[in-house]
Amino acid sequence: MLLEGKVALVTGAGRGFGWGIARALGQAGARVCIGDINDEELARSESDLRADGTEVLALHLDVSDLAAFQAAVDQVVGRWGRLDVVVQNAAYMPLIRFEDTSPELWWRQLHVSLGGLFNAVRASWDVMRAQGGGHIMGIASGSSVRGYKDEVTYCTGKHGQEGFAKALALESAPYNIAINTIGPGKPIKTTGVTWEQFEALPLEQKAGWTDPAELGTAFVWLASQPPSRFSGLRFDAGPLADTIAAEGYDFEFAPEKGTLYVDDFVAQLKWQADYPD
Repeated sequence: MLLEGKVALVTGAGRGFGWGIARALGQAGARVCIGDINDEELARSESDLRADGTEVLALHLDVSDLAAFQAAVDQVVGRWGRLDVVVQNAAYMPLIRFEDTSPELWWRQLHVSLGGLFNAVRASWDVMRAQGGGHIMGIASGSSVRGYKDEVTYCTGKHGQEGFAKALALESAPYNIAINTIGPGKPIKTTGVTWEQFEALPLEQKAGWTDPAELGTAFVWLASQPPSRFSGLRFDAGPLADTIAAEGYDFEFAPEKGTLYVDDFVAQLKWQADYPD
């Protein structure tokens, strides 16, 4: 129960990666608020967490709306008195060519991905600063470091999250607030596949995707670390989950155990160490 006494908020938790992250955090002892814009899927996720024995609060939440995000944080703190972990997992990912991308669609995607992470930080900043620290995590992917056709806006948002985390970590350090990103690091169900569609898929296709609750152990591990230990870094859940399964949560950390992008991880650590105060 590494996170006993801790409080977490996970967005986009109605299905998929967010659902798995929320379950893993709850199974590790955290009280968990889950947010999503799909109320039906949110209710299903809430039921799953309750079946795990997790104390859970389910809230309709559009992460692109700062006022709504702030209201969610206020409700969490009003109920449990603190907020230790925020995972901004919510995404909007229509696969569409740039020529077919309207300005409205461009900004809607960025307001969810990049704007959602800004709103997560803005809404929780004062709470975490007052209580002496906390963890804020965005979701990375291959689109954080590469470009893909039909993903111009999505890649822009994911690249932006990396820069946001690296820069903000330098400012949040005095307040003991860690800002990191974590990618799946293994194949998972694609974002747009609903529960109904997932259950109708053949077993061999589903077998090719990793259980997101298994990958959620990586978030448990990072949330259990002192916020001052890691910040402004990109992790990957796959290698972390494999390391935890093999060595336990108290494993001796090395970059290759925590990320698929070891060179960037090491370079970022060096930059932080050399950066002038």
